[in-house]
Amino acid sequence: YKQTLELLKRAHEFRVAHFPAMLTKSGLMVGLGEGSEELYQTISDIRAQGTDILTVGQYMRPTLKHLPVERYWSPEEFDGLRQYALAQGYRFVESGPLVRSSYHAKRHRIGAEGEGNSQ
Repeated sequence: YKQTLELLKRAHEFRVAHFPAMLTKSGLMVGLGEGSEELYQTISDIRAQGTDILTVGQYMRPTLKHLPVERYWSPEEFDGLRQYALAQGYRFVESGPLVRSSYHAKRHRIGAEGEGNSQ
């Protein structure tokens, strides 16, 4: 966790120093037993490193050999996560059951340069 936050911080610092137009992005998967408070803290910690874009999606068990889903988050909960993240200062947030980090990456960039929110 600390290494990931440090990497995001370094990416932000590099962006500011060398490529101001570049944006930093991170993504989270929910459904493996995390609690709401833990998730909100993680969203805040990632933003504190200067991360611009955040994606939040539902973990889906790809095969029976993988960990089972412990909890399915509702669309309303995903919207709450999005609203919370935007209030933390992210330029763009995509949060929903089928959201993946690389899914619609171009749209994330355009959204971050525009009004700063999404679904």
